[in-house]
Amino acid sequence: MKIVLQYRASEGFRSQIGEDVTHPVAIVDETDDAAFAREMTDAEVLWHVLKPVTAEVMAAAPRLKLIQKLGVGVNTIDLEAAKARGIAVANMPGTNSAAVAEMALALMLAVLRRTVYFDEITRRGEGWAPDPAVLDQTGEIGGRTVGLVGFGDSARRLAPVITALGARVVYTARSAKAQAGFLPLEELLSVSDIVSLHIPLTDETAGMIDAAALARMKPGAVLINTARGGLVDEAALVAALRSGHLRGAGLDVFAVEPAAADNPLFALPQVVLAPHVSWLTPETLARSLVVARENVRRLESGEGLVNRVV
Repeated sequence: MKIVLQYRASEGFRSQIGEDVTHPVAIVDETDDAAFAREMTDAEVLWHVLKPVTAEVMAAAPRLKLIQKLGVGVNTIDLEAAKARGIAVANMPGTNSAAVAEMALALMLAVLRRTVYFDEITRRGEGWAPDPAVLDQTGEIGGRTVGLVGFGDSARRLAPVITALGARVVYTARSAKAQAGFLPLEELLSVSDIVSLHIPLTDETAGMIDAAALARMKPGAVLINTARGGLVDEAALVAALRSGHLRGAGLDVFAVEPAAADNPLFALPQVVLAPHVSWLTPETLARSLVVARENVRRLESGEGLVNRVV
């Protein structure tokens, strides 16, 4: 059974995948469309990371039986096209939860403590002469209210860590959980000093953090997004940051990816950025390969797939 991985895999990840003559994996760089098209002509399984899997991709892969998302969000897969062609789609919730929770915390700290600014001036030999105005913009997580939008695996891992640092945690979800602190979204936005997004991108959630939602946030609040860029109206976020209504933002995801250098958010010093790598650690990849290989085994044996979406 031939597997294609469309991803710019590091040497470490290639080593983790290893050699398997029974289930060979053709690793194709996401920028090499010609090689990808060639490999997909006889592929039966696609290990998908971020580059969209369109109806055209599926039509050009007549033997394709499974699209395995290495991650959680399936918004980059044309699910209706997969269903129409009888191609199974599966994801792997939980494999990247620890990494995403840690990155969300790292972004919170980086924004509040202005680590990018202090790193830059220290490297210039000016570490003892910071702009006093920047010092006034720093702060601690302890004593603040952190609002988690969504309460899945990553948010549940993050909540006790934030609590241990002395913050109050509130959250919103489709329904209240056993955890105390549930609030409707509008109330969460109005009381939180830090708002962190942990929900999938769907028709219902697209653009939910718009100008009105940002206006509800407390003056001086921080927005963290390690979920999906399409959740946020980026133009409205730029306006809220430029006006000073928001203290800052920590963003790992963007509306268009890869994000172009002229994105207005990139010119704002109070914004800390990463290129959609919250999930990406060797530990996450190791856990992902376990699930991916298990689903290949199940596909061959005719068993039900783990975490089947379509």
